[in-house]
Amino acid sequence: MGRIRILVLIIGLLGLESCAGQKLNLGKVLNEVNKQVQGTGSLSTQEVVAGLKQALQVGINKGADSASRLNGYYLNPTIKIPFPPEIERVETALRRAGLGSEVDKFVVALNRGAEEAAKEAKPIFVSAITSMTITDAWGILKGEKNAATEYLKRTTSDQLIAKFSPVVQNALQKTQATKYYTDLATAYNRLPFVKKVNTDLNAYATQKAIDGLFILVANEELKIRENPWARTTELLKKVFGGV
Repeated sequence: MGRIRILVLIIGLLGLESCAGQKLNLGKVLNEVNKQVQGTGSLSTQEVVAGLKQALQVGINKGADSASRLNGYYLNPTIKIPFPPEIERVETALRRAGLGSEVDKFVVALNRGAEEAAKEAKPIFVSAITSMTITDAWGILKGEKNAATEYLKRTTSDQLIAKFSPVVQNALQKTQATKYYTDLATAYNRLPFVKKVNTDLNAYATQKAIDGLFILVANEELKIRENPWARTTELLKKVFGGV
């Protein structure tokens, strides 16, 4: 159990170092660890697993809620879904042809589709959290600053694609993104001397929606690891604070 405590304490001290922006003396770190290990408190494996699951739940809730609200994608430059980059020439040509307002409508509709799909993410993430093993938990605790997010990517990406794809498709039709894109592609393909385009809009929007969601979850994970104020429960403070 001592090794568990030591690991958590070191992570807590490193978190404090990041928040303070100062270097910590290694000897001082070890002394503090020894003092804490010799104290009366202890951190069980069950608490570590529960704390990590709680951290993931907090990150997921905040990330998914942020993405699924109106303009959650569209007004967030970090995750905003742009005109498909592999056919940027289409956007350029259409704007030059005076169809810039139609391009803008398409981009808005594209992001509305992603915002609608993001509402479906929570149950899939919760299932992955429930299935987390002790080995998974230790791997996350000892891993990089985005280890929890990477765990979710490994365990949920296939399910998210399967779940998001029909939702995005329906949302794109509902927001008329599909119609806008069809009209824009048709207009572009009619221009003289251009190479015809036929991008899979649904696959593009689905993947970008999922990528954006993971970016938000990763941001929340980083806050919990590095910022004591982001640890909103006593268990999170105990597991990620350590000191």
